Formats: sequence, C-alpha cells, structure tokens
Amino acid sequence: MIAHVRFRELKTRMGLAVFIAVTAWFLTRGMWPAIWLGLVATTQFVDWLAFRRLRLNPSVEPSRLYKTVLCAVASINVVIYSGIAVILWINGGDAGRLFALIQVAGGLLHVSLHMHHVRPLLFSAVIPHSLYFLGIPIADGIVAGRWEDFLIAIGGVLFMTHLVVAVRQSSMTTKALQEANAEAQAQRRKAEVASAAKSDFLAVVSHEIRTPMNAVISAANLLRRTRLDREQREHVSMLLDAGDMLVGLLNDVLDFSKIEAGKMQLESSEMDLRDKLASLGRLWQPKAEANGVRLAIQIAPNVPDCVRTDPLRFQQMLFNLLSNAVKFTEDGSITVSVDWREADRRLIVAVADTGCGIAPDRLGNIFDSFEQADAGTTRKYGGTGLGLAISRRLAEIMGGRLTAESVVGEGSTFTLDLPVEPVQRTENAPKRAAADENMLAGRVILAADDHAVNRHILSLLLEPHGCQLVLVENGAEAVEAAMSQPFDAILMDMQMPVMDGLTATARIRAEGMNRKTPLIALTANAMDVHRAAWDAEGVHAFLTKPIDPVLLAATLAEACAEAVEVREAAVA
Repeated sequence: MIAHVRFRELKTRMGLAVFIAVTAWFLTRGMWPAIWLGLVATTQFVDWLAFRRLRLNPSVEPSRLYKTVLCAVASINVVIYSGIAVILWINGGDAGRLFALIQVAGGLLHVSLHMHHVRPLLFSAVIPHSLYFLGIPIADGIVAGRWEDFLIAIGGVLFMTHLVVAVRQSSMTTKALQEANAEAQAQRRKAEVASAAKSDFLAVVSHEIRTPMNAVISAANLLRRTRLDREQREHVSMLLDAGDMLVGLLNDVLDFSKIEAGKMQLESSEMDLRDKLASLGRLWQPKAEANGVRLAIQIAPNVPDCVRTDPLRFQQMLFNLLSNAVKFTEDGSITVSVDWREADRRLIVAVADTGCGIAPDRLGNIFDSFEQADAGTTRKYGGTGLGLAISRRLAEIMGGRLTAESVVGEGSTFTLDLPVEPVQRTENAPKRAAADENMLAGRVILAADDHAVNRHILSLLLEPHGCQLVLVENGAEAVEAAMSQPFDAILMDMQMPVMDGLTATARIRAEGMNRKTPLIALTANAMDVHRAAWDAEGVHAFLTKPIDPVLLAATLAEACAEAVEVREAAVA
C-alpha cells in the first residue's frame, strides 16, 4: 500500500520541489536551488525504482534486506528534500528562515500522516526531518551566540509533541475505521453467503415440493377424467383446490424472496387489456357466484385496447386483489373499474367489494409481509398475508402504487395506479385453438424425466391424444435417443442423474437429426435463474411442474405444428 501511495504522490512531490526551488531562488539569488532541484529529481527517481518491485508485487512479503534498502532510500530522500532549509536559513534572511521552518514542518506533517502505519519507514523519514527542524536553529544559536534561537527549537519541540498526539489519534481513528470496514466487509460476505444459501435452499425446496405435487395434482386431473359419482367428484375438486393453494403459496414465497433480494426481473410486452381482464373475469366469476356475489368488470371508453407492460405481473396483482375480494365478500358485489388518465398515461384499476371491510387501525398494516386484517383471518380464510405485500412491491417496482380504502361492514376498495404505454395492436398470426391438439395424433415425442411417476403421468396425460411417447430416465439416454430417430417434439427435465437436461439439450442442439426439433423444458426448477438458463439454450417453451394438462397439450401441439412448418420449408 505504501508503495502505491508514494507512487501516486510522486508528481505532487516534484511539483512542490519546483515551487520551493523557485521561491528559494528569489530569496537567495544563487545557483544552490537549481542544484538542489536536480538532486531531488535524482533521488525521487531512485525512490521510484526502489519501491517499484513492491508496487508490482504487493502480496509478496519483502525480505529484511529489501526493507533496509527502502528505509535507506526514504532517509536519503528526506535528507536531500529538506536540505533546502539549510540554504534558506543561511542565505535567505528572515523570510528564508521562516520559509525553511515551514517547509520542514510541512514535510514532518506529511510523512507522519502517510507513513504512521509503517514504523520503520516512518522513523527513517521523521528522524532526518526532526534533525533539520530542531538542529538548524540550535546550531545557529550556538554559532551566532543568539539564545533566542533556542526558543525557536523549543517551539519546534512543542510542534512535534502536538504532531505526535495528532498522529497517534489519527492512527487510532484509521485503525478503528479499518476494523469497522473489515467487519462490515465480513458481514457483507456473510450476508451474501446466507443469501446464496437461502436461494439455493428455496430452489431445492421448490423442486422437492413441486415434484410430489406434480404427482398429486396430475393424479387428481386424471382421476377427474374418469367416471365418478357426485361425491367422488367433490373429493377430486377438493384435491385440486388444495393443490392449487399449495402451488400458489410456493409461488408467493419464491416471488417474495426475489423481491426482497432485489432480483425481481420485469418483462415488457404488448398486452390486450380487455382480453386479460375478460380472462380474469372468467376465472373468478364462478367462484364469486358460488358465494352468492356478483362480479362485474367496467372499462371506461377511453381505456386503450392494447398496452405495453409486464402481463404476468399485471395479472398476478389483479389475481391477488380479486382473490382477496372473493375471499372476504360473503354478500353483495365485486366491481373491477378500469380508467385511463391520459395526462400522465396511467392505468387506474379499482377493485371494490361489499365485504367485511378492514378496521382503521389495521388498514395501514395490510401491505406488510405476513400481515392480515386480524389474528383470526388465517384461521377463517387461510393464506399467509403475502399476496398484498407482493402486489404492492410489484406495483412500486413497475413505477406505480397500490392503495386501499375501507369501511368496516361496508367493504374495501383497492386501487392500482400503474404507468403503461398504449400501443397499436400488432396483427399477429391467429393463435392455434385447442382443436389443434389433434395435431398430436401420430406424433412421436421424446420425454426425459428421472422420476418413474412423472414418466407415467406423462403417458397418461398425452397418449389419449394419440401421440407416441419415447420415455428416457436421464439426459444421456435422451441424447442417445435423439441421435437414433427423429422426433416431432422433445420434453426435457432439468435435474437428472448421469446428465442434466441443459447439457443434454446442448448436445442435441449441436448435432444430429433433432438439432431443430422444438424442445420444451418441463421441470420442477421454477426460479428465474432456471428460466434464464433454458432461454439461453433456445427452448420452445418453459413449463413448470405441477403439470397443467391443457397447457402441456396446447404447447406440444404448437411445437409439433412448428416442426411441420420447418420440415415443409426445408423440403421447399
């Protein structure tokens, strides 16, 4: 460190030397200042050479001989640099004598502050400065017989005493700051390790929960396709509802963790606003009507048809608001009012209900993590209290805000104020309807998954569509199968023994007859980092477990249609 400090200050020392030499020439009118400046330049060059090795290799512990050389070089530098004080004291008159003392005092202050943490170098520089500072007036007092010069030396001793106290205090302060900084860095590293461990833990927990949940929910979906009586169908519905709640809870915990870590990434794409609101209405209207509650969506005429925002997060916020409204409204109505403020291009969505309302003393806390309206809410309605906290944080990340107003016994109104960019609707190719799932008939699909239960579920879900499944247990078997026959689509798990899904995907993409076959990631690794890893491999789609049977079939149908188009283009 000291080597870098001396190197950085080299220009400063030479600039001061030039200034001192010019001032000394005006005071003495002789050649000695010029000679002195030449000697200073020479010794500074020697200093640069001596400390160069330490500067280039700061981690190497210097030998005792090398330390001795550095101390000697530092002493010689000081002897030469402060030697101008003798010339000024002898030939500069009263002004020269004052300037000489100031110059040496400045040198003492400089080396004391910059070298106090390296004792050998400190003493090597301070001793020559002190000899000049005290020795010149004492020697002149003895030679000239002026006792008042001894008073100057006494003043010098007082200055040096204060300097020692100041340097000691500075050293203690610097040491305390260094220790505090080291402690802060250690705590930061510990927090980073803890954060990484938490992320790893959440990834593992997410994977390990999604894997059995995939079996539970998929089995319930398959069971619902069979002939059941009314009571059995109700039991299956309870299974699916409980599964949806567990998956929602898992997603909330993961989202909250990402928001807390500052790792929530937003997307920006076109969204058909009316279509999105209509789909949310179709989802929640049956649940509201089951409670005897009317659900209405009112959209002002000036609201744009299409806007640019993050559709997934927009849907997530409204889903949470509607979920709360349905949960806490036992009679009356729920109204979703959508308005547009052209002045600052903000979308205003208000979800008003006629439910139980929220007490004023609890209203300010409902957006806090794990907070609910009262202690009995969890027992009566369930939930963790993360939905509103996540929704508000998402709104803030997107540049908007989420507020609430409520009157006990009359209901609540949650207002989402969000900046969005209105855009012209892009005329995309019409989306393939569910009927396109007929394209799965006769298609050959490779599916890689290390869990036997998951492979069995895929067979039960997809074979009724008329497709042929080739099931393998790991990435290595998937690569081998992809080299032996062509497929219309490939389903790939991520975490598998022998070879993981990402490595297998890269191998398949590198060579062979399935290089351009659409590949769909179907995995229990559902975090953003996993999605990004699959996106880097250029997968057709990223689906997470538990499997949504309709979404899986539709995605596979779309992938098979794409494969047909690619083959036809290649033939043409």
